[in-house]
Amino acid sequence: MLILLFWLSLLLLLYIYLGYPLLVYFWGQPPRTIERDDEHQPRVSILIAAYNEARDIEATLRNKLALDYPADRLEILVVSDESEDGTDDIVRSVAADSASPIRLFRQAPRQGKTAGLNRIVPEATGEIIAFSDANSEWDPAALRKLVRNFADPQVGYVTGKMVYVNEAGHLVGDGCSAYMKYENWLREKETRLGSIVGVDGGIDAMRRSLYQPLRPDQLPDFVQPLKVVEQGRRVVYEPEALLREEALQDSASEFSMRVRVTLRALWALRDMHELLDPLHYGRFAVQLLSHKVMRYLAFIPQIILTLSAVLLANRGGIYGLCLLGLIAMYLFAWLGQRRERHGRNLPFYMAAPYYLMLLNMACYQATRAFIRGEKKVIWNPRKG
Repeated sequence: MLILLFWLSLLLLLYIYLGYPLLVYFWGQPPRTIERDDEHQPRVSILIAAYNEARDIEATLRNKLALDYPADRLEILVVSDESEDGTDDIVRSVAADSASPIRLFRQAPRQGKTAGLNRIVPEATGEIIAFSDANSEWDPAALRKLVRNFADPQVGYVTGKMVYVNEAGHLVGDGCSAYMKYENWLREKETRLGSIVGVDGGIDAMRRSLYQPLRPDQLPDFVQPLKVVEQGRRVVYEPEALLREEALQDSASEFSMRVRVTLRALWALRDMHELLDPLHYGRFAVQLLSHKVMRYLAFIPQIILTLSAVLLANRGGIYGLCLLGLIAMYLFAWLGQRRERHGRNLPFYMAAPYYLMLLNMACYQATRAFIRGEKKVIWNPRKG
């Protein structure tokens, strides 16, 4: 029985991190194309939910007004979730001399981002609605790159690419380095297959006609794309639409964010469980199960593999080698944590296991909270 558990857990982990990407790669041959048109410039409404974002909101609005997109085809709607730090006054000040309309909506009492978006979507006049975080800096060409995909009538939702910058504004990398490079590679291959199963949230766009109001506890960055797939349209990745965000300076902030996002994603998967039926949703159901459900629960086979490897190590062979590999991974993750705590850059051999462990521990915490029935509705600004 112990040997069976060892091999099942090992094979499951290999499938989650290596097998599924290979499956998607070969499934996507020949690739499904997108009928992009760089001249396609429909009216766009950019939606921003803000809570106490006085530090960043002006820069974010100025960034959107400076986009390489016709000013007369652009509007910005901001919903302030009962902000108390002067965010509303800053929005009004920027709106006073804006080339494109900026409209402020105040939500009180505080109800969270999802309720805020439900509030302002009916007010939007754009054929396309785009979603930005209150601290997101888009590349000047980002909006054009996003909306060109909507020239294809099958495309219903588009997500861009997040890169991190340091305090001076210099490029650091694709999100959390190796992890985000891996995720972005997967998104490229899933797009070639049909639809992706994960988006960035800070640089997304969708057809306003496809938007469906969600419960306040649902995660819009996760559920809305699933709703689009449910309606028979594609969710695709546009790697040339760049979002720059300030890199988080400590693992505690990253860990808290991952717990929150994973918890809300687990509830979303429960709500949208019908999409996991391969008889009705075919390959997308396999994608959703492999890329999300199994990834979020990867800490389970990791724990089983570790325990079984310890108990089987005296047999030598593959069991001993596996235990040595696990010890090395945990050691490098621990060294990475210590090095990061002292503000030092991490080499790849520390960064990869460290971030993998951070993700799996966050998933463990989120799964415990999910089992207890906990939900997170409101949020605090994500600081770098």
